[in-house]
Amino acid sequence: MLINEILFSAQLTNEQKLIVTKIINSERLNTAEGTELFNFDLGVLGIIASHVNLKKNESKVYFNKNFHIEPTNICIYNCKFCSYHRRIGEDGSWEYPLDEILKKVESYKNSDVTEVHIVGGVHPSRDLNYYGLMLSKIKEILPHIHIKAFTAVELDYMIKKAGLTLEEGLIKLKNYGLGSIPGGGAEIFDPEIRKKVCHEKSSSEQWLMIHETAHKTGLQSNATMLYGHLENYRHRIEHLNKLRELQDKTNGFNTFIPLKYKKENNSLSYLGEVNTYEDLKNYAVSRIYLDNFNHIKAYWPMLGKDITQIALSFGVDDIDGTIDDSTKIYSMAGAKDTRPSMNTNEITQLIKTSGKIPVERDTLYNIIQK
Repeated sequence: MLINEILFSAQLTNEQKLIVTKIINSERLNTAEGTELFNFDLGVLGIIASHVNLKKNESKVYFNKNFHIEPTNICIYNCKFCSYHRRIGEDGSWEYPLDEILKKVESYKNSDVTEVHIVGGVHPSRDLNYYGLMLSKIKEILPHIHIKAFTAVELDYMIKKAGLTLEEGLIKLKNYGLGSIPGGGAEIFDPEIRKKVCHEKSSSEQWLMIHETAHKTGLQSNATMLYGHLENYRHRIEHLNKLRELQDKTNGFNTFIPLKYKKENNSLSYLGEVNTYEDLKNYAVSRIYLDNFNHIKAYWPMLGKDITQIALSFGVDDIDGTIDDSTKIYSMAGAKDTRPSMNTNEITQLIKTSGKIPVERDTLYNIIQK
């Protein structure tokens, strides 16, 4: 079924047909229309999202060669959804010394990896100068590596601890070797829901300000949203709307990554998890509503390879990277793949069997190889 044919489908209400007409005409949806998208049939949403994605990305699906560093899971915050957090000395905590981190970086000296992704807990005694030294040492070992590092929540703490303004801190980190910023810490922007799930950490206004300031200093970033816990569809669209407004202002976001709440080993376990139907619906709505974002990423260690492959038919055009068994964040929360890693052949095969074209990219979506 083509998107134009959807208009004649008995599945749609008159309101929904007006929404589809706006999408066909490349007109921006408002928040009420965005919320209504969640009431569409999933198959119809997939067709619409695929139409939007095809216009933006043709049949390309992007990936990169990357690895993660998680310097510590010790954190001053205790978010209710987090399975990763530990206090100092608590069972399961870690804080890797710099020498050990650099030894891991050394192991990639003769590889063609293009990105290192660094995130961790907000450690009480580590500030910008500590992490700046880490960045500079990594660049000495791998001069051409792109360092994507530190969530807005980590940045907020380390920069304040160093006694710098936000702009001063970001510029200093950029000079140390920071290339871009991941999207973590956004969670959900609604203040009432945020108060219930992560009341201690940086506010949504602070998250947005940090990313806006990063964009102004020449640092691009990613954006995320944690879904599937206490929020509803309206909260999700309002979250997307704030991201869309900032993207209008700065055009500094590379991609949007919906992050699914996983229920193992955290305080919200009683909620359970939303099903795959809801995952796919969320990807499709995100693709349709975020008209000024070029890319929507399905983070495959979170979803699993099978569902990631299906998501490529619901507006997704990026599946992250090779990972190389270097992250514990989602495995500690109950992800099926406890040692996430895919080589280039596995990733390209996953994409090709979905009828798409694999495209290796760098962090900023420059094409390395089709």
